[in-house]
Amino acid sequence: MILADFLPSKRDRSWDFARQAGVTHTIARCHPRDTDLNPPWDIDALSTVQRRFADAGLTLIGLEGDEFEMRRIKLGLDGRDEDLALYQRMLANMGELGIGLLCYNFMATIGWCRTDMRVPARGGAITNRFQLSALDPAPVPPEDRVSEEKLWDNYAYFVRSVLPAAEQAGVELGLHPDDPPISPLRGVGRIFTSPDAFARAMALSPSLSHRITFCQANFKAMGCDVAATVRRFADRIAFVHFRDVEGTAEDFTETFHDNGPTDMPAMLRLYAELGFRGPIRVDHVPSLAGEEDLPPGYSYLGRLFALGYMKGILDTARIPYT
Repeated sequence: MILADFLPSKRDRSWDFARQAGVTHTIARCHPRDTDLNPPWDIDALSTVQRRFADAGLTLIGLEGDEFEMRRIKLGLDGRDEDLALYQRMLANMGELGIGLLCYNFMATIGWCRTDMRVPARGGAITNRFQLSALDPAPVPPEDRVSEEKLWDNYAYFVRSVLPAAEQAGVELGLHPDDPPISPLRGVGRIFTSPDAFARAMALSPSLSHRITFCQANFKAMGCDVAATVRRFADRIAFVHFRDVEGTAEDFTETFHDNGPTDMPAMLRLYAELGFRGPIRVDHVPSLAGEEDLPPGYSYLGRLFALGYMKGILDTARIPYT
């Protein structure tokens, strides 16, 4: 396995903490609001970010999230072909620079969503919660809505458009689940909310570039057997997000890595048993004392705790990682 972390594309203390914890590989988002540069369809912008990390002793091995405005692609609006051409150029740039993974989602209009960012956790730590009953029920404007059926059509169009470019570039596209895995959300259809939906997505192509980002907690929230789902998709998993939640898709709370309902050591042993050799990262963590003002899920101390916990399991189980 490749022990990675998701780090900001401009240097801050998290880079130093990651290196001090033994991390040498990073995943990043290179949207202009993160980089203060052009989107990664500009190879000079992408190579600048790559050099920033290299200068700090970190290897950029993947991108994650929407790297530029994806609204027209996801909603199937006029102009999406121009945006898809930029996406294809981004993939070519990634291939040229040796960045072999793109973790992406197909959530339209509403992305990652929580209803409470200040939930008390162990010892006074702060975590987050999603509660459907607490979500504003008002639908988004009509022009921002999309049905599940239309979203499936848009997704298939997207895959047909970008997969050849990914194959040519040698880039793996890792589809991330919807978070939360609920549809509709304020009138917006969402489609990647169950293992069967992922099976439908993977059936679009057997390509080695058409893969899954296995966000463990999202599949847990779906109510499925997480270990069985890993086995089901073992040959399609490109990237693992290692975290846990307690609850259901309609009401869940993010936990520390060591006190959620999932047998986390067993999950790491399972990935190794099935031959997973790709990147894995700790994903969201609670905020510890003094870090309440940092972005939810990405506090420094919480990540160090999670990294140490994961490394301890890997070392104890003698699971090799870099």
